[in-house]
Amino acid sequence: MIDDEALDQFRRPTGTRPLLGLTILAVEDSRYACDALRLLCLHSGARLRRADCLRSGRRHLQVYRPSVVIVDMGLPDGSGADLIAELSNAIPRVSVILGTSGDSFAEDVAYAAGADGFLSKPIANLAVFQNAVLQHLPRDRQPGGVRAVRADPICPDPIAFREDMAHMAEILGGPVNDHMIDYVTLFLRGVARTAEDEALENAAFDLAQAQSDGAPLTGRVAHLAGLVQARLSDAVAI
Repeated sequence: MIDDEALDQFRRPTGTRPLLGLTILAVEDSRYACDALRLLCLHSGARLRRADCLRSGRRHLQVYRPSVVIVDMGLPDGSGADLIAELSNAIPRVSVILGTSGDSFAEDVAYAAGADGFLSKPIANLAVFQNAVLQHLPRDRQPGGVRAVRADPICPDPIAFREDMAHMAEILGGPVNDHMIDYVTLFLRGVARTAEDEALENAAFDLAQAQSDGAPLTGRVAHLAGLVQARLSDAVAI
């Protein structure tokens, strides 16, 4: 196994790039959310690697050991809590394990699984991201001196948003079952929050609530699919 953390010890953090020397693995299926992480890492000095599901994340971890792992709580092949628990109990342990989700209820699940911290989607700004990582790093990995605190907003690539909508349109066009609804509603709520798309977020929430209440789903699924298609069409036109 390649130990990225050991190799990166030679790249020391600075006040303007406080995460320099860190390799971050994001286990995140949303390309839009991952592009936001890419920008956050770019401005912080960290290297980013991405896995889009639990299986891919585990495969990455067999090859190298990152400094930080950020795990989305709702992944296409299972719960991010399972991977967090594995990482928390592993020896040697990754320095920082963070859960992330657009669902506030997922925060307690992440901590119960062994996460060091939690990032709510959307990540508010650069300072929030950096602080979430830095507060759990060993002292010798902390930047020395005064650190420049930036609150710059992050604007992910609209093409990544289109790719997420295409992914959701394909899933919503298939069979409707509880697993599909759980996955789609959690995914879309996270993407919608990052994109500040209130209508899409509300439709995803309504579908999740209807499933929980045992209410009819067909109309709500169709409504959500229509919103996804409309955004996909808008993105194509742009």
